[in-house]
Amino acid sequence: MKNKNVSIITVGAMTAALYVVLTLVANAFGLANYAIQVRFSEALTILPYFTPAAIPGLFVGCILSNLITGCMPLDVLFGSLATLLGALGTYSLRKCKWAAPIPPIIANTIIVPFVLAYVYHFEGSIPYFMVTVGIGEIISCGVLGMILLNVLDKYKDKIFVS
Repeated sequence: MKNKNVSIITVGAMTAALYVVLTLVANAFGLANYAIQVRFSEALTILPYFTPAAIPGLFVGCILSNLITGCMPLDVLFGSLATLLGALGTYSLRKCKWAAPIPPIIANTIIVPFVLAYVYHFEGSIPYFMVTVGIGEIISCGVLGMILLNVLDKYKDKIFVS
């Protein structure tokens, strides 16, 4: 039991670290924040399909990424909650492989536009931000996430703990 707990904590910590690194890579290209976002790290939101240990890792990784990239406090809070809700949704839909990216796409498409409009006061409307954030999430979660899911699915028994 002790080794399983260590494995769960390790998976969560590695997920958080990967999320931060991938967000910083996206940030270097100007893709991590603003109205048009393609956070490569959001591809990791498919990981709860394999293990619930990824859920806290995604949440902590998003909090840290948002802090490191200089996001405002309400963005740190609500952006991280969007990722958490998406991860919980992915875990709840784990029996349906192709549905795995849908919860993070929906959570971010609904929550992040309000952050962009009311926290950052970016030029544009909520529907415009829903389109831009939604497209970025489809790329990050739907395309990159599903590629990652299909690759990891072959090795899931060797990599993940339940």
